[in-house]
Amino acid sequence: MLSVLRVAAIAGGVVALAACGSGSTNGSRDYIRAVGSSTVYPFATAVAEQFARTGFKSPVIEATGTGAGMKQFCEGVGYAHPDVENASRRIKKTEFELCRKNGVKQLIEIQVGIDGIAFAESTRGPGMKLTPVDVYKAIAARPFGQKNRYASWRQVNPALPDMPIMVYGPPSTSGTRDALAELILEAGCKTDPAIKALKDKDEKKYKAICTQVREDGGYVDAGENDNLIVQKISQNPRAIGVFGYSFLEENPDSLRGIPMSGVMPTYQTISDFSYPGARPLYIYVKQSHLRPIKGLRAYLAEWPKVWGPDGVLQKKGMVIAPADVRARNAAIVADLTPLDPAGLK
Repeated sequence: MLSVLRVAAIAGGVVALAACGSGSTNGSRDYIRAVGSSTVYPFATAVAEQFARTGFKSPVIEATGTGAGMKQFCEGVGYAHPDVENASRRIKKTEFELCRKNGVKQLIEIQVGIDGIAFAESTRGPGMKLTPVDVYKAIAARPFGQKNRYASWRQVNPALPDMPIMVYGPPSTSGTRDALAELILEAGCKTDPAIKALKDKDEKKYKAICTQVREDGGYVDAGENDNLIVQKISQNPRAIGVFGYSFLEENPDSLRGIPMSGVMPTYQTISDFSYPGARPLYIYVKQSHLRPIKGLRAYLAEWPKVWGPDGVLQKKGMVIAPADVRARNAAIVADLTPLDPAGLK
């Protein structure tokens, strides 16, 4: 591994990545390295396998979680740092600023598809039907500003089964957890007008009330391995799991989707965003790595070939983005258009 890296600007804005210290004798590596989302991981792996068949060395894909991956990705430019970040949410403004602070000046943002935050139970479960308010009251640390004292689903909502609250879900480093907070927990939290109004007065307090999850056992951080969540809930009919939709689709014999506000998590409801937990999936690429990292441009060009209705990603469970979205992002890949940070939050 390279212990120290030096970044030198050369003509035309191209960045040369030179090694200093121990490691490679020529200051390079012959493979692409990607980090990030466990939800995007199986799709990125599929693209990597197909890319390797074209004669390039297979990229190394690491499932670190979106947040942890962003931290690594934005640490700097050079062979010691990842080339690609897989993300199950959009990059945050603070993350983009961290990248720039560390010399990662231009990023390419590519939406590769759509996914849904699926809530699921065992096929032997009671047939749960939830709303964002139910989920918020069940797993928030301080629902509506009060300490969470709910022990059973029936206490949350009299129409729900009288069974203990046990939700297996992603960790704080996961983009799935961020999307859970933004799409479901905040939606439930904002049903209280006073809390909704708090956002403009004290956003930090609002975020704490609306998005922090309980740590007393009602919510179980299952790590970045979504297959572990699948295993846990398939074996326990009294538990609920939260993960990317593709994991639900791949396990129809053991898992059953839970409707959210009356809408089941299905391919169709996620593709048209009628399901409350639908979200875009992204990859981010350092523009400065495109020339030094062998095959990186070709790897990017592989994505549009497989993200269509007949592509390998659909077969892996990805919800295919609409044609206009695919066309727009294919153009970004072709032109290597850098991200405009103006719309980041």
